Amino acid sequence: MAFNLENINIGEQVKPNVEKVSLLQREIVLFKKVFSNKTKEDFYTELSVLLKAGISLKQALELIEASQKKKANKELLNGINHDIIQGSSLSNAVKKYSQFSDYEYYSIKIGEETGTLFQVSGQLGQFYSRKNEQRRNLISALTYPVIILSTALLVVVFMLRFVVPMFQDIFKQQGIDLPAITMFIILVSDFIGTYGVIIFLVLIGVFSTKYMFKNNEVVKKVTDSLILKTPFIGLFIKTVYLSQFTQAVSLLISSKVPVLKSIQLVKQMIGFYPLQSALEGVEQEILRGQHLSESLESQNFFDDKMVALVKVAEETNQTEFVFQRLNLQYETRVQQQSKLLSTVMEPFIILIVGILVGVILIAMYLPMFKLSSVLG
Repeated sequence: MAFNLENINIGEQVKPNVEKVSLLQREIVLFKKVFSNKTKEDFYTELSVLLKAGISLKQALELIEASQKKKANKELLNGINHDIIQGSSLSNAVKKYSQFSDYEYYSIKIGEETGTLFQVSGQLGQFYSRKNEQRRNLISALTYPVIILSTALLVVVFMLRFVVPMFQDIFKQQGIDLPAITMFIILVSDFIGTYGVIIFLVLIGVFSTKYMFKNNEVVKKVTDSLILKTPFIGLFIKTVYLSQFTQAVSLLISSKVPVLKSIQLVKQMIGFYPLQSALEGVEQEILRGQHLSESLESQNFFDDKMVALVKVAEETNQTEFVFQRLNLQYETRVQQQSKLLSTVMEPFIILIVGILVGVILIAMYLPMFKLSSVLG
């Protein structure tokens, strides 16, 4: 937390005491956006603590604003506080800004209507805390394998671009009949030498285009569908979003939001196309009069265990509790799969790279053995 509440007097503005966070504990984010998920985690958690301590909403926002280092975040919080001073509610104030989702708007509105704003803020803080933790698990699971894969590709490209041509000159001078595998490696080397720069520029263009059109519906549909079908990684990504789905539904149901409205809000807040498409189907089934369990069963994205437990929850009126348990199970599975993913991918990549390097070396040394036998 960013505040020391022991010395705060209600009605007196106090400068926030911001704790220093070590470099290793900070979240590394490229292309930081205004009011990111990490900022939301801190904002809602701090707001909950301050409101519970008896600080007014206006003063709480002022304290949180003063603790922000990023100018854009300060301006956003200042705008929200200004609207509240003008007589607006917090829910209506945040609704004006695109950085806040409908899920947050309805949650805050319910908290205001029921007098439990500090509890709702704490729940939102927990949601973004777990969401950020899952993101860190994903990055942790993929970073090391990606580094190994990138290094290995550079080694293979270096051998094909610089080492193979050296052997090729020797073979031409000696006029040796080359085996098929050597001819194939030489052709690949020539291809990389001729079109390598073009291929590199095309890859940069593809990644740049994806980043520029990351919110485009067609791009999201294609990329998310491909990710879901990727071996190992696809299952892990699916588990991450199922964990976020169960947590969001649990928080909404605990706030007395109807099931249909909860599905609609979760569909808007989780930006993963396969899940959004599945929730669209669930929404249509519920509108036709189907139960939630039957609607989930009609979509392949949700597993049989979730369907069975939701069916039991409907029969026993324990939907909130069941979704909380499901969230804990999926969160545990995310942690286990992230460790397994990094453990499995590392030796697998090393094995593939070893085979590629071995093939290149064998292809280059086979003619050398033939040349030595002729000279001998």
